[in-house]
Amino acid sequence: MDLAIVIAVVGIALAFDYTNGFHDAANAIATSVSTRALTPRIALLLAAVMNFVGALLGQEVAHTVSDTIGGVAARHGLVIVMSALLGAIIWNLITWYFGLPSSSSHALIGGLVGAALVGGATVNWQTILDKVVIPMVASPVFGFIAAFIVMLSIMWIFRKRNPHKVFRGFRMMQTLSAAALALGHGLQDAQKTMGVIVLALGAYHTIEDPSYVTSDALPLWVVIAAASAISLGTYSGGWRIMRTLGRRIIHLDPARGFSAEAVGASVLYTTAFAFQAPISTTHVITSSIMGAGATKRFSAVRWGMARSIVTAWVLTFPMAGLAAAACYGVLHLVIPS
Repeated sequence: MDLAIVIAVVGIALAFDYTNGFHDAANAIATSVSTRALTPRIALLLAAVMNFVGALLGQEVAHTVSDTIGGVAARHGLVIVMSALLGAIIWNLITWYFGLPSSSSHALIGGLVGAALVGGATVNWQTILDKVVIPMVASPVFGFIAAFIVMLSIMWIFRKRNPHKVFRGFRMMQTLSAAALALGHGLQDAQKTMGVIVLALGAYHTIEDPSYVTSDALPLWVVIAAASAISLGTYSGGWRIMRTLGRRIIHLDPARGFSAEAVGASVLYTTAFAFQAPISTTHVITSSIMGAGATKRFSAVRWGMARSIVTAWVLTFPMAGLAAAACYGVLHLVIPS
């Protein structure tokens, strides 16, 4: 029975990874599609390939995710991890249905915390604060400011050039910036699923060996499985959220699309490699779009839609936690410890 449970948990983790892909596919390609730099299908294929490659480039974020909670052991630990994943998936599907680009990353962390609290596991609050909360606030603020500055610099550098020729050049450059952003998305988000699978495997191994300690090196099959799941999910597309990012926040031109994507990719790489922080790709690219768009004029950004998005951001952590807690309440009755 324990083997069946851990297989189910890994399957649910990969299902979450898949929903992460189609939920967040718009992050990498909405700007390129809205500016007509790429067709939707080509953009999705590019994003899927780069997501897969990005998932293979590091494991630091995965270890951070697996360190957010402790005391996850034996069958009870598997129930906690399964509940966290189900809570995150539920919130992902709700926000996808309403077309809101919420954070799959913070849904997962919120799910882990919610399930751990009701399940009696340990929540490593210092890790949550240093690696999740502070980057959650700082990364979108930095993305907005940096994209605003980059776009102002572009406007000044090309102020005497023909706008049509400038836009044509940036439309071509968006292929590179979209690919870079998709690579960063794979680098960040696929690793979060890897971290959860490692938690589940650690809990399973403690059934036979209570002193089992998880190895620092992730199993190759975990890396490949997570990379494949997020890549397939990305190729499935997230058209509802793509419309929100590409059109409903602000109508983007190629230069502003490039600025948003380039800044977003830079933030993703820096936080993954330098700080090992599992930040939200959604938060970064959305705030970067707002920052680049605000260079037209601040009123050009549809701040009403922006408020709805920020509300979804704020609600993600607690709502995913509540959903996970509810799932634990059910699973704890169904699966005996």
